[in-house]
Amino acid sequence: MKKLLVLVAAMVLVLGLSACSKVETYKIAMITDSGGIDDESFNQGTWEGIIDFADENDISYKYYKPLEVSDDAYLEAIDLAVEGGAEIIVTPGFLFESSIYAAQDLYPDVYFILIDGTPHDPTWTTWKTADNTMPILFNEHEAGFLAGYAAVYDGYRELGFTGGMAVPAVVKFGVGFIAGVYYAAQELEVEDDIVFNDDTYHYFGDFGPSDNFKNLALSWYAADTEIIFSAAGGAGASVMAAAADSGAMMIGVDIDQYDQSDTVLTSAMKQLGNAVQQGLQAWLDGEFVGGTSVYKGAANDGVALPMETSRFETFTTAQYAAIFLDLADGTVVVPADYDALVLFLNDATLDIPTKDEVEGTTD
Repeated sequence: MKKLLVLVAAMVLVLGLSACSKVETYKIAMITDSGGIDDESFNQGTWEGIIDFADENDISYKYYKPLEVSDDAYLEAIDLAVEGGAEIIVTPGFLFESSIYAAQDLYPDVYFILIDGTPHDPTWTTWKTADNTMPILFNEHEAGFLAGYAAVYDGYRELGFTGGMAVPAVVKFGVGFIAGVYYAAQELEVEDDIVFNDDTYHYFGDFGPSDNFKNLALSWYAADTEIIFSAAGGAGASVMAAAADSGAMMIGVDIDQYDQSDTVLTSAMKQLGNAVQQGLQAWLDGEFVGGTSVYKGAANDGVALPMETSRFETFTTAQYAAIFLDLADGTVVVPADYDALVLFLNDATLDIPTKDEVEGTTD
């Protein structure tokens, strides 16, 4: 009898502990790409937006870092997030396009926000955006335009552009940058002073830093290039280092990079935090709209220059507000590809990079 009472008491204790214990779940999840959440670039900007939204709305959140850069590793991280209770998963970058293509069908009750990409199969032959997936794309050409426009108004005349790889987003940054440079030059009537051609327009072929990339930028600065816009992810650090050694300036990308180097004049920003928070708010309100891409530009707070931290000497907040409004209300429609750029400039005498250089079809 005593043994029976002891056994019953033990069972009650175990059941009581089980009832009191609670497995912690995380409703919002982010999967990092090749970098970490403190990469001072795409991951960080997205993660900070998630943190602000989740804390404000008292929602649990967590990030998951894949073991490697591959579709399989990304899917494994998504699996872990779903097992951890994720109701919505945010993936920053085009590298997730194929993994989200698979995950959206594997987990039809989970919502996905795909930043800077559109779901497709690994062979790039089938494209599909399910109702539980919201791809968010940016008007990078507008951000690049603002950076080029500001640089010329701030007195720069000899300019360069480096991209990581000639993927659509980076190409658009470069096209917009050229457009902004010459639009400002035409307003200021200094077109003949602008030096920006094939010799200072280049894709590195990678998004990671390299001494080779730094040496290329050093050679440009030594040849009198005054400023380089680097839409190259982590490879931008190589341009920053070259600018520091040369006593020159550069333009950052994606997030506000002013605190990474004193050489950062300004940054052509994608408002990653705003975009993610808008998507999360739609999910929270039960108004999530999937199945089609959402574009973020000047008209809906998707791109910007960080005027409070920019190191401009003559370009003013009033001038920025005026040109930003022109973009937001459609007074100025920024070209997104080379053919549209040529029509936009409407001047065959301008010394701009060639179509092959801009689109990355030659080395």
